[in-house]
Amino acid sequence: MEQFFFIEAAGAALLGAILGSFVNALSFRFGTGLGMGGRSHCMRCAHTLRPLDLVPVLSFLCLRGACRYCGTKISLQYPLVECAAAALSLAVFAQNQALPAYALALAMWMALLFMVIYDLRHLSLPVPALWTVGILGLLSTALSCGTAGFCHVAIPSSLSLWAGPAVAAPLLLFSAVSRGRWMGWGDGLLAIGLGWFVGLTPGITALCIAFWSGAIVGLSLIGISRLKTGKGASRFGTRSQTGFTMVSEIPFAPFLLFGTGIVYFFHVDLFSLLLT
Repeated sequence: MEQFFFIEAAGAALLGAILGSFVNALSFRFGTGLGMGGRSHCMRCAHTLRPLDLVPVLSFLCLRGACRYCGTKISLQYPLVECAAAALSLAVFAQNQALPAYALALAMWMALLFMVIYDLRHLSLPVPALWTVGILGLLSTALSCGTAGFCHVAIPSSLSLWAGPAVAAPLLLFSAVSRGRWMGWGDGLLAIGLGWFVGLTPGITALCIAFWSGAIVGLSLIGISRLKTGKGASRFGTRSQTGFTMVSEIPFAPFLLFGTGIVYFFHVDLFSLLLT
């Protein structure tokens, strides 16, 4: 039995790495008009890549991080995302032994991984991905799985349905009051799907963790920036010549993902007592 579980876990990690490779390609091609069809090729020399050039993580290591045909350095994003996707798939498998629950949760985490990468690269969240997260989150409210691994679809409770809008409400309020200057509308729309995915009080917990971690990282970046420049701005809100200030734009989706990961994988819920 343990050997069978190990084989399944290894398969989950391999599947995650393969999906991570797809997420990488999507993050580079989305919005460029290239589409996802056709053979993979080097972005520098346009040489068509062979199957051995596309093995997740291993190809990067064997090629020493460079294109086989032109020697151009390959972005570290490729192995990092593939490893992250493999780890996510393995963690999701550990949480969900039932195949329907695993498949639904894995699809959600791959969509979230794509959104984080895209947000870090472009400081925006693509609308199709927001719709995907919302639909997957809503589906998760209807899927119920027992301890024996059997799943069934049920009508979601009103509390489950209200979880999405309730978790998103603070972010949407920030966007409305500031007209999108404090926070983009995409973060609030993303939080709707996350609230449906993890539930009301876990979603609020994830939101709090996202704000706390975002504040810590933001203030740390400002402090490091001021140490590097050797001079600080006269007050907060003034942009220095280099580095971060209080008005620098920092993507919030990675912090939402971090908070949701803490809640989902470690079952942290700071507000569960409110509903008991």
